Amino acid sequence: MTLPAQNLLAEEASPYLQQHSGNPVHWRAWSPASLEEAKTLDRPILLSVGYAACHWCHVMAHESFENDGVAAVMNRLFVNIKVDREERPDIDQIYMAALSSMGEQGGWPLTMFLTPDGKPFWGGTYFPREARYGRPGFIQVMEAVDKAWREKRDSLHQSADGLTSHVEARLSGTHAKESLDRGTLTDLAGRIGGMIDRDLGGLRGAPKFPNAPFMLTLWLSWLRDGNAAHRDDVLVSLEHMLSGGIYDHIGGGLSRYSTDAEWLVPHFEKMLYDNAELIRFCNWAFSASGNDLFRIRIEETVDWLLREMRVDGGAFAASLDADSDGEEGLFYTWSRQEIETVLGAESALFFKYFTLSSPHGWDGKPVVHQTRAQQAQSVADRDHLIPIKARLLAAREARVRPGLDAKTLTDWNGLMIGALAEAGRSLSRPDWIEAAAKAFAHISGASRDRRLPHSMLGARKLFPALSIDYAAMANAAISLFEASGDWNYIDQAKQFIEQLDHWHADAAGTGYYLTASDSTDVPIRIRGDVDEAISSATSQIIQALTRLASATGDLDLGEKAWKIAEHAAGRAAHQAYGQAGIVNACAFAIEPLKLVIIDSVDDPKLVPAANRCPDPRRVDIVVGIGSEANRPLLPGGILPPTDKVGAWLCTGQVCLPVVTDAGELERLLRR
Repeated sequence: MTLPAQNLLAEEASPYLQQHSGNPVHWRAWSPASLEEAKTLDRPILLSVGYAACHWCHVMAHESFENDGVAAVMNRLFVNIKVDREERPDIDQIYMAALSSMGEQGGWPLTMFLTPDGKPFWGGTYFPREARYGRPGFIQVMEAVDKAWREKRDSLHQSADGLTSHVEARLSGTHAKESLDRGTLTDLAGRIGGMIDRDLGGLRGAPKFPNAPFMLTLWLSWLRDGNAAHRDDVLVSLEHMLSGGIYDHIGGGLSRYSTDAEWLVPHFEKMLYDNAELIRFCNWAFSASGNDLFRIRIEETVDWLLREMRVDGGAFAASLDADSDGEEGLFYTWSRQEIETVLGAESALFFKYFTLSSPHGWDGKPVVHQTRAQQAQSVADRDHLIPIKARLLAAREARVRPGLDAKTLTDWNGLMIGALAEAGRSLSRPDWIEAAAKAFAHISGASRDRRLPHSMLGARKLFPALSIDYAAMANAAISLFEASGDWNYIDQAKQFIEQLDHWHADAAGTGYYLTASDSTDVPIRIRGDVDEAISSATSQIIQALTRLASATGDLDLGEKAWKIAEHAAGRAAHQAYGQAGIVNACAFAIEPLKLVIIDSVDDPKLVPAANRCPDPRRVDIVVGIGSEANRPLLPGGILPPTDKVGAWLCTGQVCLPVVTDAGELERLLRR
């Protein structure tokens, strides 16, 4: 089979693939037909993986993929396949692991050379068109690969077979299960704590990423073991992050990472998942510290989310680009003159609370940030700043906007829905819970034959979902149940787990694969154990199973969660740093917390105390006084009496005595 000698991306749903539909390169999307073409032509595959908001993807596109000379070489020597890593994280993880196994640093754009049957034999990330930065030019690379393919094909096939076997063992292999042990999280938290930058927060060095799985390890160490140093590691990291340029001080929301060690100059793309994690951590931080900074940043970030990231149907877009008008950060940066033009006499007030900086190596306009002292003062004087920031935001709206990747990713939306529901409970914002419920209804309503899509853009839907989609949506459903008391959400969570079991479970019942059993275009069926910027599919599955078992009192489901966790722990023992999410999820499975509250619906006494004390380990079930239907089971199959106010906190199958006083409940939950 040979596809037309032209670019075939024009009909693809992915905005990233659409960005490349005008290239002179004869791009194909990843598909069985594209792989079959490579076999028919007996050509290697040039695989390019990226995403719409990726700055260096744009650079390589402008330098190489839009160049007729480079495209001519690509079209003559290779079958060229372009993949959106957000649409196909399963494909991306396979070839990123292959690059890592070669001893190369990962990143995007990912550029890999494959045999016609999809096995990797060499690769890299960004290649400049002409040799520079100590890297060979892209044409030079392609011609060297072609020469090796013609003259050393047997050797390349041997290398590809070995590399594929290594990746398969790493991403889809099995290890003996490990007993779930409290000490595993304590040990990992201690090692991560030793990597923390005590002065600037985050991990030492640059670039700096908001590493959510590591931050959760530290937070669980505080909640479970009372390690105040690990709590402070998280609080200090958040404070520095939120004062730096990585946070958008005018419009709200967090960029993906900073290029420096001070959180100052970001890569300006804004990803939905980073901001879901930011909302969750700030919610916990506000509860633990009482610092209004965290509450304010949640409010600003949710304002940004609802203003700029909502798409038709109420779900949320994937990302905002780093570039606008061809320049990175142009939309977000300000010169002093621009500030003074917009604010006039009030510009002095702005500079009292904010700083403009252009550090060495940054070529754009200055970046807005705050010193720690300015940040603390701006929290105290917030009312003075609201009208000033509103004027700057209005002026910024007149600029050329960065591109919006408007596709709806099910797993990322699940994270954001859960974060909104949790923060809405804690901060008494029913409008946030309503926004979360609307997004949830849109995504769950897009199912086909009860199966979720992984991605949607308008009327186009990408099926089938991945295991992480079902896990994220099950967790989102449980968070909406906690916020609303609506048991229909528990029924929907059960349905997601049923689909997960049907399409993703391994034959032995010891875990799940990332891709569905009827996905025919993956060279390796991987498990989804490895964390990226967010916790892995496996970790989210364990958490969903554990939480659903707590909510329903289903002992069989609890046993299943335990079994899945033991086998995942066996795999994570071999690479704990890359699989911190699994260690965290196993901590949930060891000590699942369940809080059952009987309270007045119209004038609750205990519910506000529980809402002020969010805990990721805990599932909260609220029942109105006098209710008979949907009473939750306490351990031992006991139904709680509903004739008066009371709260039961249970760990596993053991409950503490009933609590009837709000102050006593809050002290208990904070202990």
